[in-house]
Amino acid sequence: MKGHRFLLYALLGLGLGLQGQNKELLYDFNEIPQSLMVNPGVQSDFQWYVGVPTLSQISFQAGSSGLAVTDLFEDDGIDFNDKVRERAIFGMTPNDELSGNFQVELLHVGFRGKDPDKFYSMGIYTEGDAIGYWFRDYAILGFEGNADRLGQEFDLSHLKTRGELLNVFHFGINQKIDRNLTIGARGKIYSSIFDFSSTKNKGFFVTEEGQNNLLASTLDADLELRTSGIDALRTAEDDGVIGSTVLKRGLFGGNLGLGVDVGFTYSLSEQTVLTGSLLDLGFIYHSNDIKSYSLRGSATVEGIEVILPDALADPDQDFWQNLVDDIETFIPFEENTNNYVTFRPTKLYASIRHDFGEQIPSRVNCECGPNVAGNSFRSKYANSYGGQLYTVFRPRGPQVALSAFYLRRFGNVLAAKATYTVDKFSFTNVGLGLNLQAGPVNLYLLADNLLGYGNIAATNYASFQFGLNIISWGKN
Repeated sequence: MKGHRFLLYALLGLGLGLQGQNKELLYDFNEIPQSLMVNPGVQSDFQWYVGVPTLSQISFQAGSSGLAVTDLFEDDGIDFNDKVRERAIFGMTPNDELSGNFQVELLHVGFRGKDPDKFYSMGIYTEGDAIGYWFRDYAILGFEGNADRLGQEFDLSHLKTRGELLNVFHFGINQKIDRNLTIGARGKIYSSIFDFSSTKNKGFFVTEEGQNNLLASTLDADLELRTSGIDALRTAEDDGVIGSTVLKRGLFGGNLGLGVDVGFTYSLSEQTVLTGSLLDLGFIYHSNDIKSYSLRGSATVEGIEVILPDALADPDQDFWQNLVDDIETFIPFEENTNNYVTFRPTKLYASIRHDFGEQIPSRVNCECGPNVAGNSFRSKYANSYGGQLYTVFRPRGPQVALSAFYLRRFGNVLAAKATYTVDKFSFTNVGLGLNLQAGPVNLYLLADNLLGYGNIAATNYASFQFGLNIISWGKN
C-alpha cells in the first residue's frame, strides 16, 4: 500500500506542472493586436492601440498526452490500483507529458510612427511555463519494487522536468518593405522570478544476484536539479512578504536574460499569403538565489554484511549506519550555488493562407482617403482558409502541431476563425475564435478543443484566450 500511495502523490505532483503553448487561433488573426505577439511581421493597419492593463490578453493552456482525470477516477467498477497499474504505470511512456502555460499582459501598446510603414509595439507580460515527462521506470520501481525484476535496468534518464515564472519586457518594430512583404522583430528582456530544471539526468539502477548476500544492487547515477529564486520565495512566504518579493524579482531584481522574436508576411499573389515567425530565441543567466542538488557516482552494495565471529568483537557497531556511510562515499549527494544558463522554449510558426470572396477595404483606406500615406494596405477578403505549422523545442525534442483553418469576416465588425488541430494531445481538437470590433473597443475570445468541454475531466487538452483593447485607425 505504501508503494501505491507514493505513486499517487507522484502523479498528483507531476500534474501540478502544466504546459502547451500553441496559439493557432491567434496566429495570423490580423484583426487582433496580440497577433503581433506570435508574428512580429504580421500585416496590420492600426494607427495605434492600447491594451486594457491585465485584460488585454489572458491565456491558459494545459495538456496531458497520456492520461485524463477520468482514466483514474471515473466510477467504472475497475479497482483503482488496477487502473493505476495498467493505464499509468505501464500505459504511459517516457515521451508522455503533463504540461501547461499561462500568460497575463500587464501592459501592451502599439503605434504607427511618422513613417507610416513602421509600426512600434511594447509591453510587459507575466508568463508561467512548466513541463514534466512521465518518469516511467521510477514509477515501476516505486509501485512494484525490484525484488521480482532481477537484471532489469531502471533508466534514470526518465526524469525530465522544468518550469519557470518570469516577467517579459519587450519592444518590437514592424516594417512594411513593400506591398507584398512585411517583416518584424522584437527584443525581449526576461526577469526570472523562479526557475527549476532537471533535464540532463543519466544512469541506471539494477538488482542482480550477489556474491556475499542473496542480492546486489548497483546504482550508477548522474542526476541534477537546478533551481533559482525558490529559496527567496520560501523565505518571503515565511516572513509574510511574498507579494513584494515576487514584484521585486519580476522587476529586474531576479535573474535576467535576453531574447528575440522575428517574423514575416509575404504575399505570393493578390490572394495567397505566406507567413512565418520564430519566437523566444533567448536565454536567462541565473546568478542569484541559486540552489542546485546533484547525485553523481557509481556503487554496488549487497546490503548489511555481518561477518562472524569478527562482528561479535564490537557489539555496539551500527551496521546500518556503516552501509549508509559507504553508499554516501561512493555516490555523494551534494548541494551547490553554481551559476547556470537556461534557454527559453523556442517556438516556430508558419502558415499559408488563401483569401477569397468579397473584398473588405482596410479601415485606413476607407477612413483616411486616397491621398494619405500608408494607403497601400491591402484590402481584406471576407473568407480565408489555409494551414499552419507549429513547433516548440522541448527537452525530449521538437513537439509539432498541424492546423487547418477557416476565417470568416463580417465587414469590419465581426470575424470568426475555426481551426482543426492534430498534435500529441488530441486528434479531435476543434477550436473557435471570435473577434468583435465595437467602435474603438476590441474584444476577442479564443477557445480550443471545444469537443472536450462537455466533459473536462475526460479531455487531454484545454486552452482559452481573451482580451480587451482600444484601437484607432485615425487620420494621419
